[in-house]
Amino acid sequence: MLWNPESTMSEVEFELLLDAVNTAIAPIPEDDFLAQTSPRYQPPRAANDNRAPWPLVPFPEGWHAAC
Repeated sequence: MLWNPESTMSEVEFELLLDAVNTAIAPIPEDDFLAQTSPRYQPPRAANDNRAPWPLVPFPEGWHAAC
């Protein structure tokens, strides 16, 4: 295999190629990007969440809580 100087890419050509690739894959800027992608975060609901406060059930007379 012989070395062909015409098939070698110069540094200038390489830089132009890199610029073309960067331009092709660059994201498209959006003016209201943050307004669209920042809804108020709401954590997921628990599986046993019935959305109602549980009533306070007092201990029967004479019973005490212990640790």
